Amino acid sequence: MAGRIPQAFLDDLLDRTDIVSLIDSRVKLKKTGKNYSACCPFHDEKTPSFTVSQDKQFFYCFGCGATGNAVGFLMDYERLDFPQAVESLAHLAGLEVPREEQSAQQIERAQTRKSLYTLLEKSAEFYREQLKTHANKGRAVNYLKGRGLTGKIAGDYLIGYAPPGWENLLKALGEAEDDKRMLIEGGMLIHQPDQGKLYDRFRERIIFPIRDIRGRVIGFGGRVLDDSKPKYLNSPETPVFHKGKELYGLYEARQAYKEIPRLLVVEGYMDVVSLAQFGICYGVATLGTASGEDHLELAFKYTNEVVFCFDGDEAGRRAARRALEVALPVMTDGRTVQFLFLPDGEDPDTLVRQIGPEKFEKLIASRAIPLEDYLFDAVSTGLDLKRLEHKARLSKLAAPLIYQLPKGVYRELMFQQLAKRTGLDLETLMELAQAPVASEPEPLRPAASAAPTRPAQVAPAQAVADEGYEALWQPDSDDEAPPEYDWAPDDTVPRQPQLFAAHSTKSVGFTPVKLAAALLLYHTELVQIAAEQLAQLEALQDPDLPLLKELVHFLAARPQVSIGQVLGHWRGTHGEQEESRLGQLAGMHLFTSVAANDEQHRELRAQELADIFSELRRRLSSQLDQPLLDKARREGLKGLSEAEREQLRTILAKK
Repeated sequence: MAGRIPQAFLDDLLDRTDIVSLIDSRVKLKKTGKNYSACCPFHDEKTPSFTVSQDKQFFYCFGCGATGNAVGFLMDYERLDFPQAVESLAHLAGLEVPREEQSAQQIERAQTRKSLYTLLEKSAEFYREQLKTHANKGRAVNYLKGRGLTGKIAGDYLIGYAPPGWENLLKALGEAEDDKRMLIEGGMLIHQPDQGKLYDRFRERIIFPIRDIRGRVIGFGGRVLDDSKPKYLNSPETPVFHKGKELYGLYEARQAYKEIPRLLVVEGYMDVVSLAQFGICYGVATLGTASGEDHLELAFKYTNEVVFCFDGDEAGRRAARRALEVALPVMTDGRTVQFLFLPDGEDPDTLVRQIGPEKFEKLIASRAIPLEDYLFDAVSTGLDLKRLEHKARLSKLAAPLIYQLPKGVYRELMFQQLAKRTGLDLETLMELAQAPVASEPEPLRPAASAAPTRPAQVAPAQAVADEGYEALWQPDSDDEAPPEYDWAPDDTVPRQPQLFAAHSTKSVGFTPVKLAAALLLYHTELVQIAAEQLAQLEALQDPDLPLLKELVHFLAARPQVSIGQVLGHWRGTHGEQEESRLGQLAGMHLFTSVAANDEQHRELRAQELADIFSELRRRLSSQLDQPLLDKARREGLKGLSEAEREQLRTILAKK
């Protein structure tokens, strides 16, 4: 029965997998001491900083922070989701992936999703057939031809037609009560029980099926054929469609490129399809929502470069500012975000038809503004940086924004650039960075010279647009549906609380507790000592102490476990983000003397662990002393009892 992958199977699979052989078959590794190294496959570099440990079954890049076990490597390198990566590893090991039994609720939820995928696929086929056979098809086909689209590109994107009428889809697919219920749940029918009405959501519109990264139809967008409102109508949120987590055109981009060069985020479905008509297949669109962090994280799974495309008007500038703020927290080293402003009144659809694909791509290369430049331009609007008070204003506006960047080289360079522009030292800027963000001016309007001169209107090549409409979309009987994985979705899997303290970035700073955790990952023979020491620290207030306690408990039960297996367990119990943080924690301490295995180094590590716990006991003592010190400051010695005064003398003597 379908369900989650048992953790015991994952442990066994990782135990059977040699991460060095796995990675070496894809990235040529060179032996360096006990470990292996290469130039990182996840960011551009000339000096190798990507290191693989055979005994720990773990990789880490000192350049970009990429880290993980064999499953994580396949996910990142081959752009696979978690179950696909596990399936791939299991195939290499000659194993079949088992599934855990599901609860009745999970089974029902999985069956609902499966039924929705089937009906949404049938809905897409219905709309495609209407574009071919309906009496009103001429209007829809002429509209698409007028936008310069060939039948082939329309077929590639499964474009269809919802004809006029209130019950076309209902009558075609909703005869059975169960099908009606599923069509309502999938957002295809609108149900108004108080008025006794049930009717099609999409009527007299061009239909754009939305596919997830596995090619399954999960929702639809509909565009009117005239100027009526709303111009676009989208599927509502459903069990399989979440607007804030999907990008229209991403599946098609993955089919077009082995490695997606960049993703160009545009406004509408027609922009995406028109760009693809001209061979620019890396356009994607959000689905009626502003770009969010989830959109960017999804995009960065498949490319390192994202370009936001905006109109050059006021609304476009506001949207660009929102996109900037969303992008900052996900800008880890190696990622690029740029902002492209089009001439007033133009969108990618009209512009690419006027100037052609070559000039359009040159426009991206020459006019897209890197995030670092756009940020400083946006917050400098109206400021004269020759004046000291305006430099002060710039520092107060820019520093908190830069502080939102993940820790790394990029953030350091941004602070250095701000220091250069304002004349302030980095320490002062860091203080300003942690203050509340000041109210900010509107971003700069792109200079008129930044946009190409609009050429005379060029009619689309009608002969090309006519191509392929006469025999439109004959169904392929041998088409296979995408493989079904009825894994319980992430939101149905119970998660334990986050074990790491909340961080504004993905970087891991070394507190004593985290340093102890890193030591134990490499020296499980010290776990018993750590357990005894932790028993004395129950009252210690430290946000990362739960991490150390659980890690000690886990390692005590599995003293021979590899770091790769620890990460696999962490992912299964705490989720991908916590696994990534633990991996960074291990990686930051990787391949230094802490990982050495000879007796002398083990003694040094034992002493290091003892020193860490000594520091933690000192911190606990300070925490316990603090209430009395605070009382003495508030009330003076007269406010203390004799016993409290004696205790205070003892505390001060320690200091």
